[in-house]
Amino acid sequence: MNVQHLFDEGYNDEDVLILNQYPPTPSKPSSVDLLSGFGSVQECEELAYQILASLPRARLATIQRRLAPLLQFDVVGSLPAEVSLQIFSYLPFPALLTSALVCRRWHVLSNDQSLWKDLCDVRGWSWRQPSYKFPPVFTHSGLGASQDAWNDSDDEGMGDSDEEAEEEEVADTLMMSELDAAKAELTIMHAELDSGFASMSFAGVSQLIASSSSKIPTRASVYPSGNNSNSSSTKRVNNVRPRVGTRHSAPSLLGSLGSPSSSPKPNYKLLHQTRIKLQKRILTSSYRLSALQTRGAPTNSHTNTIYCLQLYTYPSSGVQVLFTGSRDKTVREWNLSTGLVERVISGIHLSSVLSICVHNGILASAGSDRKIVVWDLEKNKVIKVISDHEDSVLCVRFDDKRLVSCSKDRTVRTYLFPDLAPQFVLGAHRAAVNAVSISDTLIVSGSGDRSIRLWDANTGNLLRTFENHHSRGIASIDFKPPYVLSGSSDKHLRLFDIATLHGWSTSPEFDNISGLVGQGHDLGSSQAGHLSSSFVPDFQSQPMPNAGNNELLTSGFNIAPTFAFGLEGQAVLCQACGNSGLVALGGGVSGRQGTNNVHKNVLHRDLVRTVAFGDEFVLSGSYDLSIKVWDRRTGALVADLSGGHTGRIFCIGFDGTKVVSCGEDQRICIWDFADGIDTSFIEL
Repeated sequence: MNVQHLFDEGYNDEDVLILNQYPPTPSKPSSVDLLSGFGSVQECEELAYQILASLPRARLATIQRRLAPLLQFDVVGSLPAEVSLQIFSYLPFPALLTSALVCRRWHVLSNDQSLWKDLCDVRGWSWRQPSYKFPPVFTHSGLGASQDAWNDSDDEGMGDSDEEAEEEEVADTLMMSELDAAKAELTIMHAELDSGFASMSFAGVSQLIASSSSKIPTRASVYPSGNNSNSSSTKRVNNVRPRVGTRHSAPSLLGSLGSPSSSPKPNYKLLHQTRIKLQKRILTSSYRLSALQTRGAPTNSHTNTIYCLQLYTYPSSGVQVLFTGSRDKTVREWNLSTGLVERVISGIHLSSVLSICVHNGILASAGSDRKIVVWDLEKNKVIKVISDHEDSVLCVRFDDKRLVSCSKDRTVRTYLFPDLAPQFVLGAHRAAVNAVSISDTLIVSGSGDRSIRLWDANTGNLLRTFENHHSRGIASIDFKPPYVLSGSSDKHLRLFDIATLHGWSTSPEFDNISGLVGQGHDLGSSQAGHLSSSFVPDFQSQPMPNAGNNELLTSGFNIAPTFAFGLEGQAVLCQACGNSGLVALGGGVSGRQGTNNVHKNVLHRDLVRTVAFGDEFVLSGSYDLSIKVWDRRTGALVADLSGGHTGRIFCIGFDGTKVVSCGEDQRICIWDFADGIDTSFIEL
């Protein structure tokens, strides 16, 4: 019988026989049908367990692999983006980089610009949009002043101390959207953090940088590229082959970059990773050394000892330049891209220029001719000449409100903008005042009488005197509230909080933190007023790292401690990145060995003539011809820059990407940690 009869509408006995011969195929029971006979989930669970327990071990492994995807659920990724980003905002940057490798969703979340912007804001790192103007080129012969020379000493920038009459006076393109690219990025970053310049040899990175450079304006080399004699005075550290072509560590040459509308959008992940990369280069002493000026070269350079310098970025153009002052009675402005002098200010000072300060388009210079000259850089003319001091003016500093100067005549003088009318004469020091530094409401002065004094800038009152923080006269200070950094002719540095006196020193005399605290001398109300919150309105005091042991206290920089200190000579591991570029300097922090002996190689061997604050580091320059970089929180030595100078170092500048120094040998040295790195988007 034909099977098609099965589909007839009629019914007879033959159909029954056919159905018996061709029974329907039974359907596969569903999981609901299988479990319908059980009353509860617990019974189902017990049945599943019994079944699994009866299977061979090999089959269980197979079932486990099949069950694994069913057990995985991305709780964070399934949340609204705003909630997920809030969770990710609690991660440190290494965890964000690792999270980007988990899945595509986490990759997108981890690369969100808002997260990286917050990380940059915590460190005070901001994105700089490229600019398109250049400062004018000037040569100025001054006011026609007499050129009668004063009697110059070898170092006029320092006065005598009260104990000894010393005859020597003392700078969105790297982000990728694919998971494989993120893995490669993380691998390359870890390799670079461990090896300084080594990652420059990675073809992938070179291509990324080249790709990036085509979109983001880059900074040209700080090393002159012409026929200048100093173009050959370069030194590559860590055995890295010198690069040919454009470098990125100095201000951009922006004339041919097109309109500002083509500026890239802020890439805060790139900014953060570039800053971290620069920090690791400092930790591993990976830099390129060159001389902007040597004796007699280039043309139109200084003809005598260079006493002072300052890196300055024009606010209107974003172009960074270098100002220097010299014993040849001039101030010069240097183009860091070409290595040439763009402006000469001469004929104003009658003798050595000992100190300069540049801010907001105004330059102030101070000299051994007892003068302070205030100069409008845009109009290229003198604003005012101040001749109130009775001896050499050793240091000058100013901000938007006031100008402060100090002198061998043992006084500190203040003047108010805009007319620079005299305000206060502060005369408590017993010897020459070698250095001053200012904040919005405070003035700090350091003297050869071994004291550091804190003044109220608004009232002129002496708030506190810090006696015997050094065993000899104070040669240099820098002030970043609430912290003061000082260098001395006792060859040591000292960093401390002006409110708590917590901090560190390179002198073994201050190993004990309780002894350190006890050194501060608080004057009575009849002389200076009590130390109170009224004199520190512009900062919140935070304790510094404990200088007496390996335990790190909460610092005022909102950065978690990252260093573990070992025994002397052992490698020190950075717990944030795994870098082992540091070496323990003995006995824990600050390079101490026990309580009496200090590792000789970590200390300066002569007067500390100049000091400077950075975000993560502090720097010092000495008559021993070396520049040292110290961890700001702990006082551990992280880099020792030597070989650049053949004479005493008088002044240093630091902008996070490079160190610039000058000295007795008429050399201006640049220690560039950003060689080959695009830094055009970094605020300097």
